[in-house]
Amino acid sequence: MKVPLLDLKRQYHSIKDEIDQAVNEVLENTRFILGPQVKEFEENVAKYCGDGYAVGVASGTDALLLSLRACGVEPGDEVIIPPFTFFATAGVITRLGAKPVFVDIDLLTYNLLPDKIEEKITERTKAIMPVHLFGQCADMDPIMEVAKKHNLKVVEDAAQAIGSKYKGRRAGTIGDLGCFSFFPSKNLGGAGDGGMVITDDEKLADLVRKLRVHGATQKYFHPMVGYNSRLDTLQAAILNVKLKYLDEWSSKRREKAEVYNRAFANTDIVTPKEEEFNYHIYHQYTISVKNRDKLKEHLLENQIGCSIYYPLSLHLQECYRYLGYKKGDFPNSEIRSEEVISIPVFPELTEEEQEFVIEKIKDFIKD
Repeated sequence: MKVPLLDLKRQYHSIKDEIDQAVNEVLENTRFILGPQVKEFEENVAKYCGDGYAVGVASGTDALLLSLRACGVEPGDEVIIPPFTFFATAGVITRLGAKPVFVDIDLLTYNLLPDKIEEKITERTKAIMPVHLFGQCADMDPIMEVAKKHNLKVVEDAAQAIGSKYKGRRAGTIGDLGCFSFFPSKNLGGAGDGGMVITDDEKLADLVRKLRVHGATQKYFHPMVGYNSRLDTLQAAILNVKLKYLDEWSSKRREKAEVYNRAFANTDIVTPKEEEFNYHIYHQYTISVKNRDKLKEHLLENQIGCSIYYPLSLHLQECYRYLGYKKGDFPNSEIRSEEVISIPVFPELTEEEQEFVIEKIKDFIKD
């Protein structure tokens, strides 16, 4: 049996007629840049999240970049982030001439440790950017308390977490700004790149809107230098269709995660820990095992899709050697980088396929 890590064809065919109609409408009206579907999608996401404003941008990476710009991050500033995350979290900070400052993660949730933040704050710290990794929110209340105490902005990197909740609140709505990615493999994925910034601050939303169109207030008038970062109308049209199904898909992911949790209980496999105050949407179902690389080989030999997110902690990346970090500085992040592997958890995964995955993993850990 061949089991993919993710099968977007199954998702597409389940709503094919709706997707095709939405795409054809854009092709017929030819308003490909900031067409009406973009505004409609922004309004729908804002309503879905319960936040005031949503601004569509070209990618999740750009959502982070424009949000930090809107928060006033400049060369020489510092932004606090976890080292166990996708590269874009740190990359956007560097692109603004600022410095990423790392804080270690919790071993079981993979998210930023709030009680380690304050010791890393300096007079140059401008913002904190917690990452809601793999579909679960970071512990935001203590993060917000520290930010308020030190007058810092908070940008939520919710690229993997649209639809997840923290104490009843949607991911992205707790900090000053929240950032989503609509990369095709995300729980709400387009047919290409796409992203969004959400906020309840009208001034910040207006600033992000200007930044996405070269810093223009009106065509050809530029009070600031911005970027070319607009969500394509075609992507917005597709995402508008998919948004209606997001909660249903998240529920199915949670059901499959629970099957794994039961199957791997009382084994040496470390399964994801869902905090009691969180609603985890399992963008990835990530387990931790001591002999991860051999498990990966075993799964691939049995034609089971899997992937490693992330094999090298950001503080050890070659491009960040200048920051002076060394192995051992963030032990939790380093441990998980050597042990984690993600296995299939997408909504269309069949019961038979999931049982096959479980069987092969159990075969491996018995050997």
